Amino acid sequence: MNTNDNNSSCKKKEDTPLIKQYNNIKTKYLDTILLFQVGDFYETFGEDAVKCSKTLNIVLTKRSNIHLAGFPCHSLNTYLPRLIQSGFRIAICDQLEEPKKGKNIVKRGVIELLTPGITIDENILQTKHNNFLASIHVEKNNLGLSFLDISTGEFLITEDKKSNVLQYLKLFNPSEIIFQRKEKNFFFQLLKDKYYTYLMEDWMFDYAFAYEKLISHFKTNSLKGFGIENLKLGIISSGVILSYLHSTQHFNIQHISTIRRIKKEEHMWIDDFTFQNLEIFHSLNKEGVSLIKVIDQTTTPMGGRLLKNWILFPLINLFHIEKRHNIVQELYANKPIRLFIKKKLKNIHDIERIISKMTTRKISPREIYILHKSLISIVEIQKNFLSQKSKILIDFGKSFQDCSLVSNIIMNTIEEDPPHQIEKGKGNVIKIGISKELDEIRILYFSQKEYLKKLCIKEQLNTGITNLKIGYNNIFGYFFEVKNSKKHNIPSVWIRKQTLTNVSRYVTEELKNYELKILKAEQKMFFLEKKILNHLIHKILEKIKPLQKNAKKIAELDVLYTFSNLALENNYVKPKINQSLKINIIKGRHPVIERQFISKTAYIPNNIIINKYNQQILIITGPNMSGKSAILRQTAIIILMAHIGSFVPAKYAEIGLIDKIFSRVGASDNISLGESTFMVEMNETANILNNLSKRSFLILDEIGRGTSTYDGISLAKSIVEFLYKSKFRPLTLFATHYHELNEMTLLFKRIKNYNISVKKINDNIIFMHKLITGGSKHSFGIHVAKISGMPTKVISRAKEILKTLSKKKP
Repeated sequence: MNTNDNNSSCKKKEDTPLIKQYNNIKTKYLDTILLFQVGDFYETFGEDAVKCSKTLNIVLTKRSNIHLAGFPCHSLNTYLPRLIQSGFRIAICDQLEEPKKGKNIVKRGVIELLTPGITIDENILQTKHNNFLASIHVEKNNLGLSFLDISTGEFLITEDKKSNVLQYLKLFNPSEIIFQRKEKNFFFQLLKDKYYTYLMEDWMFDYAFAYEKLISHFKTNSLKGFGIENLKLGIISSGVILSYLHSTQHFNIQHISTIRRIKKEEHMWIDDFTFQNLEIFHSLNKEGVSLIKVIDQTTTPMGGRLLKNWILFPLINLFHIEKRHNIVQELYANKPIRLFIKKKLKNIHDIERIISKMTTRKISPREIYILHKSLISIVEIQKNFLSQKSKILIDFGKSFQDCSLVSNIIMNTIEEDPPHQIEKGKGNVIKIGISKELDEIRILYFSQKEYLKKLCIKEQLNTGITNLKIGYNNIFGYFFEVKNSKKHNIPSVWIRKQTLTNVSRYVTEELKNYELKILKAEQKMFFLEKKILNHLIHKILEKIKPLQKNAKKIAELDVLYTFSNLALENNYVKPKINQSLKINIIKGRHPVIERQFISKTAYIPNNIIINKYNQQILIITGPNMSGKSAILRQTAIIILMAHIGSFVPAKYAEIGLIDKIFSRVGASDNISLGESTFMVEMNETANILNNLSKRSFLILDEIGRGTSTYDGISLAKSIVEFLYKSKFRPLTLFATHYHELNEMTLLFKRIKNYNISVKKINDNIIFMHKLITGGSKHSFGIHVAKISGMPTKVISRAKEILKTLSKKKP
């Protein structure tokens, strides 16, 4: 969705001062919905009003031929997320002063500009998901690509081939993409309105300009310390992101304290087809369950986001994989520390997003105090780890940064469990003893009841009116209230303000002066609390990097603790990862499917033995519903889980490092693009065959079934032969209905036949879901049709036709 549309202002023959002011501001935000504060409402005009009315389902009116739609200011948090999630840019234009008598128009100005990719609003963000803004710079056949989550400060950069741009976008799923205006035709055709996009002027995509932006922001002399100095195209894309933030009035971004390179060579490559086919993040069926839904038992939002990141980018560094496995092993074997971690993680909140809100000064006193409580729990975790006998846990404990100064300054400044915001007349955020001036003003302010009581008694004695009272309302402020029967006792210096049926109300010079004093005290108290709170925020922000490092360590601990829990609850085993070119999985299980069974022993486990030397390709035959696809998927998922640091659902698993997982499983028509099932199948298969490596692992299911039988068999055989003869010798599981492929094992020694066992009793079949050696000679298609509920006449006729065809078969 592109929003660089011209949005006309509301120009009429004789504009009112309000509309003139609106038009002057709107000319700077033609591509943006302008929420224009008018009193207690946010109003929209013209095309903005039409869009808001439709999106928010609010009333659209017309006045002087101008469309209007609005909502109360206090409902902003309700309506704003809906506008942002619908893909609109929003400029919030507030009244910057109180309305004054005699003044024609109130001063107004845009205080914030929000887009789908730039928001820290918790009503818009999903707690366990990043909200990325992407920037792309293309030159010839290469691209620079950057991703920024302003809500967490994560800033990523990479360079790659132009043809891989969609792969990155599908992995990161950015909420907004910015790119060069001159490349709009390429991107509009490529993205096809699937993403919210925004065009940037061509002159902004300048290397020197971008480089200067980055070193100025990070306060460095070069970008060498980030390891990105040689990424020219990536630097341009990153610099444009910073320019975009500034153009949208986001200047307080010191929480973006580092930039990290995405190194493809350090991570397993999994394409979006494979993530989809393996149902990692989303199930292919509406009622199905994805892998992440099963394994994401993280406690903190930071842990949830990190788990997804680990799945997107599995490790291929043996040392780092084993390091994760070893920590999981320690936690797995240590019940007391697991219980302790579980308890403490519940007290740790989203530190990353708290910090980002702090930089923009949009943080509440309560959130600052929550940061303090989170830091206390981190200190307790660190102390516990340092007291352990395990060197692994001690080293993990040492990796935490010392943030005691931050915790102490919050504890010593803010009252325990403060309100969400500083309110005038409340004075209950800052602790006593922080400011002598504030303490004195508080004494004055909160002693007003006592003062007024004494004043009332004094005037009762002076006037002889024993039932004299002091009251207050928003119109007159403080006043003396006297029954009309006692009006003759009122001193002449008293000023009458109001006469009612039974009583009259008066003010005196002393009462007016005291009220003014109280009002000034209220304002001063509010001002001082805000000033002290801002100073506190400034002191905390001096420790941004240690705070962010601790947030990362807690997220890491959360994920590793989750892995240990999963292993215990589901009987997972620690895999042996090595440099070998083989995979040995004994009694492997599908982590999602097995959870659907009531009994833990109901799922039938299977062995997969595969290597480069004598079992490179396993051809697996068997009927539909027998479990071929499940075995393929579970093997790939077990490999993936092992590489992210998790234990795996098996009795034993030895896995040589895999750097790419490819899959071609199931039908996936793309009718909207005019592509048939067979075309999609061929596209995905071509992608696999053109990107093989020495450590690739492939699962291929029913290749060639989308065309005629002979074409399908020919293609399937040719593909298997290609994989066999490839210099890379990729480890492959190849499921098929084509029994003709079984004969390939006679010609190629590294191809082995397996089948899913089926037991036939009379005219019925039972699926055993067990993988056994040897090829299957029957598809049992008619039997599968029978148990699916196909009419008996159809089944009987199918058997007759099968007999006829079998006799004709040469």
